[in-house]
Amino acid sequence: MNFIKKIADKNYDESIHLQFQRFSKGEFKNRALIEAKNSKGNYTIKTSAEFTNELVKDLAEKLGKNKTQVTGSIIGTNDLKGILEFKKISQFQGVKNYSIEREMSGSEIIDLINRFPKNFFALSFSAGNDILKIRPKAPKSGKPGSKGEETPKVDFCSLKTTDRKIAESFIFENPDFKTAKINHTFLIESIPIPPELKNSEDFALIREKSKRVGKILRKSEIDEVKTEKTLELSA
Repeated sequence: MNFIKKIADKNYDESIHLQFQRFSKGEFKNRALIEAKNSKGNYTIKTSAEFTNELVKDLAEKLGKNKTQVTGSIIGTNDLKGILEFKKISQFQGVKNYSIEREMSGSEIIDLINRFPKNFFALSFSAGNDILKIRPKAPKSGKPGSKGEETPKVDFCSLKTTDRKIAESFIFENPDFKTAKINHTFLIESIPIPPELKNSEDFALIREKSKRVGKILRKSEIDEVKTEKTLELSA
């Protein structure tokens, strides 16, 4: 299940906190973008980068112990040498990009995501008839959007699937949709410091452990019907 659906269901977990850890206070437009089509149960779901790790994990769970060809990048600050078999590595300002082009099982992918949840898993692969393609590059930083910011093209992740449950988790307003476009604005109103860190001078730890509190404005256009709803955020 993706993090927006979890928030809508008030089903918070550590993965949601990781999504918002990099955000400061402010208004962040054009986030968690979704475009989806349904043709007789054949779904094409395109998203922005925020859903990357969840899509990879969902498809890896379907793959299980079976192996498939995996391409793309695993990006983060962790040193994965000796842990991960990679094609090449590049580095910029301490962030390492491990290029992948090899056979992997779903279990291997899930193990890596669970061990290194802060890393960005921009991996493309298939599981049965489901095909996932992700751009092998780092996502944008969590900076507030400008007032005149245009909606970016929704093409970072692309999943073709017949799995209705996955489609429902993205378009939960109307699971029987034909076409859908979803746009979210994150409104971070406060970042309360945990009581145990009130006197700490470890600002990196404070930033990491503090919750982001505010709202998410969800704008939907499903089968040409436009709706808006506000989701409470505390993650």
